[in-house]
Amino acid sequence: MGETSHHEKLGRLTASNAVTDLGWRYILGEFRTEVLTGSLPLAADVAARAAAVADAPGHLRMDVREDRVVLALQTAAVAWVTPQDVELARRISAVVGEFRLTTQAGVDGSGRSVQMLEIGIDAMDIARIRPFWEAVLGYVDEPGRAGPEKAPNGLVDPVGQGPAVWFQQMDAPRPQRNRIHFDVSVPHDEAHQRIAATVAAGGTLVYDAEAPAFWVLADPEGNEACITTWQGRDG
Repeated sequence: MGETSHHEKLGRLTASNAVTDLGWRYILGEFRTEVLTGSLPLAADVAARAAAVADAPGHLRMDVREDRVVLALQTAAVAWVTPQDVELARRISAVVGEFRLTTQAGVDGSGRSVQMLEIGIDAMDIARIRPFWEAVLGYVDEPGRAGPEKAPNGLVDPVGQGPAVWFQQMDAPRPQRNRIHFDVSVPHDEAHQRIAATVAAGGTLVYDAEAPAFWVLADPEGNEACITTWQGRDG
């Protein structure tokens, strides 16, 4: 595979279709999955084998937990998924199968699917407030989106532990509305289930005109959060 194809950004639909049958999901420019192992020693073994087959730097990140491994693939050089990430997903799924385990993205006993969390901050002057959040969180520029000419400028945790932060331009102050909200990006085929569960838990669907890109929901006191997917964002 040549250098050009290594860094060829896949379209959202192409990316999703390429890995869904492997038990991975495309979410926010990444492929995500998890492997339920039931024990930390087995989780460590799976992680070691996955690292061995994903021998290209700048692609695989893992979170090893007591009973599972959460895996993410992205080509760091372009901050997006590429054909190389698809191939690595296939290799990792195959090696996971050698343990008689599976890569999966759907709801399990924990009650939720793989997801990514972002924090959105409404601002009148993004350039003025952004340095504060960068400093207080110890964050850095989001790859590929640094610089004032590319607002809203995202900030990310350099060690990948915390959620990303992005800034939404406001045209006028909105003192009666919360100014910080969560964006919960879920697999496209899990969104309606998550929305239904949120409404059943006392939430209200506030806005769905741009679904399936995102739905805005509010808690009983009006604090808002968004359920988002990759769909509806092209064209």
